[in-house]
Amino acid sequence: MDVMFAPWRMEYLLGGKGEGCVFCKCSVRCDEFIVFEGKTCFVMLNRFPYVNGHLMIIPQRHLGDIEELTSEERMEMMNLLDTSVKVLREAVQPQGFNVGMNLGKAAGAGIEEHVHLHVMPRWEGDTNFISVVGNVRIIPEDLATTTAKLAPLFKKHVQEGSTR
Repeated sequence: MDVMFAPWRMEYLLGGKGEGCVFCKCSVRCDEFIVFEGKTCFVMLNRFPYVNGHLMIIPQRHLGDIEELTSEERMEMMNLLDTSVKVLREAVQPQGFNVGMNLGKAAGAGIEEHVHLHVMPRWEGDTNFISVVGNVRIIPEDLATTTAKLAPLFKKHVQEGSTR
């Protein structure tokens, strides 16, 4: 029998939501999974990913609605989306991407009080029977290793982008 090891899932399964916004708390903002800190937004690995390399682009300000974003925040989110795609292409060679926001609980937002953009690399055949039948996802790399791989690439690509 194969064994699947995903120790970070227990925190998700047993942990309570707690007080305040998880994207604003120091416990997350000081998180080792932040791969890039911009002027108005930051990029971090999803602590409970759907796929390896699942990123979130999050405004620094606590905002519950996309309409509250300033022009500067919108621009930086889109620039970081572009950079995220470049970084993930270089680091994990995906064949495609899912990009999106879940706005409101009815849309599936797990953290509806703080707007954030998901960027998920995808590969042909990465959805298999175990996800459908067993309601289990297999993440092939631990988050610390993925962070160490992505953070320097963000720095590189952001610097390249600022010189153009």
